Amino acid sequence: MDIPTLRQMHPDHWMKACAIRALAMDAVQAANSGHPGMPMGMADVATVLFEKHLKFDAANPDWADRDRFILSAGHGSMLLYALLYLTGSPDMTIEEIRNFRQWGSKTAGHPEYGHASGIETTTGPLGQGIANAVGFAIAEESLRARFGRKLVDHRTWVIAGDGCLMEGISHEAIGLAGKQKLNRLIVLWDNNNISIDGPIGLSDVTDQRARFAAAGWTVLACDGHDPVDIDRAMTQAKKADRPVLIDCKTHIGFGSPKKQDTAAAHGSPLGPDEIAATKEIYGWPHGPFEVPQPILDAWRAIGRRGAAERTAWQDRLAALSAARRAEFERQLAGGAPRRLAATIRALKKQNSEARPKVATRKASEMVLEVVNPIMPETIGGSADLTGSNNTRTGDLGIFEPDNRKGRYIHYGIREHGMAAAMNGMALHGGVRPYGGTFLCFTDYARGAVRLSALMGVPVVYVMTHDSIGLGEDGPTHQPVEHLAMCRATPNTWTFRPADLIETAEAWELALTAERTPSILALSRQNLPTVRDRHSARNLSAQGAYVLREAEGRRRAILLATGSEVEIALKAREILQGEGIGTRVVSMPCMELFAAQPEAYRRRILPAGPVRVAVEAAVRQPWDRWLLGERGREARAGFVGMEGFGASAPAPRLYQEFGITAEAVAARVRELL
Repeated sequence: MDIPTLRQMHPDHWMKACAIRALAMDAVQAANSGHPGMPMGMADVATVLFEKHLKFDAANPDWADRDRFILSAGHGSMLLYALLYLTGSPDMTIEEIRNFRQWGSKTAGHPEYGHASGIETTTGPLGQGIANAVGFAIAEESLRARFGRKLVDHRTWVIAGDGCLMEGISHEAIGLAGKQKLNRLIVLWDNNNISIDGPIGLSDVTDQRARFAAAGWTVLACDGHDPVDIDRAMTQAKKADRPVLIDCKTHIGFGSPKKQDTAAAHGSPLGPDEIAATKEIYGWPHGPFEVPQPILDAWRAIGRRGAAERTAWQDRLAALSAARRAEFERQLAGGAPRRLAATIRALKKQNSEARPKVATRKASEMVLEVVNPIMPETIGGSADLTGSNNTRTGDLGIFEPDNRKGRYIHYGIREHGMAAAMNGMALHGGVRPYGGTFLCFTDYARGAVRLSALMGVPVVYVMTHDSIGLGEDGPTHQPVEHLAMCRATPNTWTFRPADLIETAEAWELALTAERTPSILALSRQNLPTVRDRHSARNLSAQGAYVLREAEGRRRAILLATGSEVEIALKAREILQGEGIGTRVVSMPCMELFAAQPEAYRRRILPAGPVRVAVEAAVRQPWDRWLLGERGREARAGFVGMEGFGASAPAPRLYQEFGITAEAVAARVRELL
């Protein structure tokens, strides 16, 4: 539908949509940076969505049973910011719009979760939003199964662009959504055929409709500038029994006389002259950031449209028993149950006495066996490695279309899609997601793992087979640099527990975290219990602690994590036998140790003794503890990996790569 016809047939709709377009053009021009073309092209679709279909109350943007709106095409952020301002969301003022992309503003270049209510997730890396949305839809299904339709009955709407669908993560996401028949997930594809380099045909010939249909989606189409046709497609989508893709055919930079349908409208300001010419075509004779009061009033009425429905929902919530309401609110807020700490303490005490020799991946399963029954909000899963990751406990049941009360998801070989979906579940609320793969395959999940940290969502990554100790699968599966990569990521807790006791403590910390994701690096090989004295206190919460003190004058400190703590203890026996007083420090989480007061760190790592760290990984993250914190290069050493691993049984690998108690003891002697 062309602009003259739109203006004539749908004048009220046209002016509301033009308010979005004008604000997008003005904000990008003022910032001299941004993407005006996408908001200009999708303004009609967004107007119909917010006016007629999206369940929301702008005055209460965090209402639990609202529809979720996710802008996967995050470069078009001004579309979202304009919608929030126009509908009256309390965090989004015209001043924020004026300060688009400026220091301290809520209107970042790409939508940032936590900056303003109504921004459901951080998008920008293309494809992440649509993959998050799968997690949002899973969380909605799970909560509805647990608490009923009267409390949980909403949809997830996504605007995705050509770039989102070209990214590989989209294939993982749509395959998972199709398998799960997530019929409350509706993706609005901004089919404008333009990317930064130019027409999509430069790089892609994919039939996207056929791809989604092949993945089990319902596929619809509409003229993305015809409000009647858009409304028809959205109405039909809400009746589907599976996830829906609506192909919205649009013009990028709609109305721009020189830049419509070109890459020039994609990622740079239109320029003052082009904006003036475009506004004249629109019939919008208003200055920058000016929205006439009648049009703003119409938008604010749209923002109030869901108030009555929200009030009715609050009444239904209030009618619940106090216990039921408290449990719903606890799960939604993400707080751990009171029984968690006592449950973990009991497990620690039992196993400090029993002293089992188990792989920490098995220890993790043993923790989950006591945690999952008292935390009905946990949803576990694995990227097709259930038997290796030990992430499924017997009480969970399988989450699938016929059993939404199931709490275990078979993600398939989709590490990246799994991680992004877990981000969406955590953002939705009411779910504590954890999922497993091999530590080496954090590479495949990296984009979403980084966003967990950036957004501050407490997803738990169960990363097993954490070193050359996995053995025969060889260097393709043996992580050496991955611990360093995880530890280099801000706002991430990387746990590498030495035994079942530390594993239980790591899980307790991960499940009570509020704004930090956790990575549990767990062994394939069996490890002895090294914490054989019960402590009610969570020692891992300090990041590092003295596991064995030196006998006699302390001349050496050995630092280790995970499977190498056992090696450090054996090295200590050798050194103590030679009269060299040796302390062993277990360091299950470097990030938590770094956060401790300096006085505590000084007690653990005093000046004077030589220091040797041992870990079956590269040295990179260890120098802070070896050379810093009162250490000296001349009295510090590292025993670990300098290159990639090899295919052989684990004991042979440790011997060949020199990660042994004898090698650690020898290094101490050299430094002394």
